[in-house]
Amino acid sequence: MAIMASSSEKLLTGLVAATFTPLTEEGEINIKEIGPYVDYLTERQGVTKIFVNGTTGESMSLTVAERKLLAEEWCKKAKGKMDHVVVHVGCMSLKDSQDLALHATQIKADSIAVISPSFFKPNNAHALRTYLKAVASAAPDLPFYYYHIPSITGVNVLVRDLLVGIEEQIPSFRGVKFSAIDLMDFGLCFSLMKPNWSLLYGVDEQMLSGLVLGADGAVGSTYNYVGCQFNKLLSAFEKGELVEARTIQFKLQDFLGSAMKLGFDVGVNKQLMVEVSGLSLGPPRLPVMPCHPDVAASIKQKYKSIFPQC
Repeated sequence: MAIMASSSEKLLTGLVAATFTPLTEEGEINIKEIGPYVDYLTERQGVTKIFVNGTTGESMSLTVAERKLLAEEWCKKAKGKMDHVVVHVGCMSLKDSQDLALHATQIKADSIAVISPSFFKPNNAHALRTYLKAVASAAPDLPFYYYHIPSITGVNVLVRDLLVGIEEQIPSFRGVKFSAIDLMDFGLCFSLMKPNWSLLYGVDEQMLSGLVLGADGAVGSTYNYVGCQFNKLLSAFEKGELVEARTIQFKLQDFLGSAMKLGFDVGVNKQLMVEVSGLSLGPPRLPVMPCHPDVAASIKQKYKSIFPQC
């Protein structure tokens, strides 16, 4: 039998910022910047939920020890200031993922998420479900989310197929971070929803589409520095003000479309966060290259022209 959410467990909804990993100029973990980062998100962007050590956080370029250090510091600094910390624990190795899942329990993370391995890939829903069950078993009391991002993993298992019977195999299962553009697959997931699940959309430039289909919230990298605008979009949608919500989404698409033309990868995205927030986040870790100053200046100028007060 599936285990229902406890009375103290709240559904994960609203905006969730996928955080960048602060590094020094020499490429080492810079945990002293995490406290100011938490304050920036809560005070300037109105974002009180975070997804740490994910794609934006360059998790696959970090060691297990570095990921533990970061997760512990995020949980420590977020305590009393943020509503929810999701720690991503996905790795290429099952044992590493289980190690990180257990650690997330020890540091009192609010939940964990897992991406599919992308070197040796599960080739069907059963294989993927079996893998996720093995990771979740290391932290059976933590709410568990599947992180679906086929453009990165190359794993194109339909989420609606994965969800069939998953609550029987993974009692702690609580939903999906759906970072894909297949809105048909996303929409069909809702027929399989349980009352204690959340479906979170993960394509920032299409967030309104996800909300229309029923998304409970959204996880994304741009919520780090345009969270204030996405919060306005959410508010307008919840009030039924679809024209206003669409207007905001179009502005965000204008900005992101311009950035993508200039090569909007993790390195560029991270540098934009530095430019907007003033935080010292350092460069990305190789093989991701640092953002060229001219590119950063151009994207920042576009940002300021569209969101002068964000």
